[in-house]
Amino acid sequence: MKRILFVDDESRILDGIRRMMRADRNRWDMQFAVGGDAALQACEQARFDVVISDMKMPGMDGATLLAKIRDRFPGTVRIILSGYSEVTLTTRAVPVAHRYLAKPCDATELRSTIERMCDLQEIIPSPEIRNFVTAIGELPSPSSSYEALTAAVRGPSVSVEGVTKIIEQDVAMSAKVLQLVNSAFFGLAKPLANVQSAVGYLGLETVKSLASESEAFRVFVPDPRIDAGVCEAIQQHAQRTAAIAAVLPVDSQIKEVVVLAALLHDIGRFVLASRMPDQFCSTQRWSAEHKCEPFEAEEELLGTSHAEIGAYLLGLWGIPNAAIEAIGHHHRPTRIPHTGLDVTVAVYVADLLAHEGSAVTDLRESDRKCLEELGILSELADFRRLARQARAATA
Repeated sequence: MKRILFVDDESRILDGIRRMMRADRNRWDMQFAVGGDAALQACEQARFDVVISDMKMPGMDGATLLAKIRDRFPGTVRIILSGYSEVTLTTRAVPVAHRYLAKPCDATELRSTIERMCDLQEIIPSPEIRNFVTAIGELPSPSSSYEALTAAVRGPSVSVEGVTKIIEQDVAMSAKVLQLVNSAFFGLAKPLANVQSAVGYLGLETVKSLASESEAFRVFVPDPRIDAGVCEAIQQHAQRTAAIAAVLPVDSQIKEVVVLAALLHDIGRFVLASRMPDQFCSTQRWSAEHKCEPFEAEEELLGTSHAEIGAYLLGLWGIPNAAIEAIGHHHRPTRIPHTGLDVTVAVYVADLLAHEGSAVTDLRESDRKCLEELGILSELADFRRLARQARAATA
């Protein structure tokens, strides 16, 4: 049974949540703590799968509490439930909270959020790896991206367009901006999957706060065993994949999600390189020694791959579900059913063509079989033509 902890400094608020969630008492073990100190004591006594805390509390506020929980109990999913939406409060919570829910929050929304968080934990079978990923509050960016953004927001002629261009080129920044704008604090009717729209919606002041006052963005400092160019290489591949995804003949209704998922599809590699360097190095060695793909080495040594790791993290961050599914299955799309060139299939194809580059090589037998099973092998030549056009346009 999953264990959920609710934290607030007002007992009457907790009593209201207890009544609201009464119907769920047989499937979740729900505990209630008045204040941050009581919450930490409860976590010391027993492990919780999810902690949901108010933001403004005397003594220890929600951001401070969740930071302590992240450090001491890394496998716990962390959610802010608050009636305040000031930019300073929100950006303080960005590095420590996976989700942000606005008060008043009805039972349906609260219940569905908890369900989603609990379901996501099944994506990664290894508790050790799941703990690593759940503890993450931010991902690193190449120094060039970080320096460009901080210079832009401090400059005299800063503009939404200029800031957007920088963020769109950076995988980690894009994910973090989308996490924030899709939080309940902003009350969007449906999730945004477009970085440009997200930056425009947040506005320059919020982005400035993210860049200069919070810990949402940071520079990639690689382990000495990892080449400094790894982060740039992942970024460049992500950009190529997104550019190719943008020209594939997918339905217009899913185009934005396809491009977003293509941009973020390898974010799990950032997780491994920045947070799990031992595992990253061992899988790179295995891949070279056994002449296999890195994701195959990851599956062999870790029991999971960067695809599932990325999907889990981005799922916690509230990225649209269709993108999460595509990211989690982008190396093995036939694990789930498909209808034509849907989001997952499009990301798989874009990734395949981005790895090919300008020189077309023979397909690996596993990819040929996959394309045949998906029913799109005959369309590969057309997809390659579109990919060449995309590369030419961005050259």
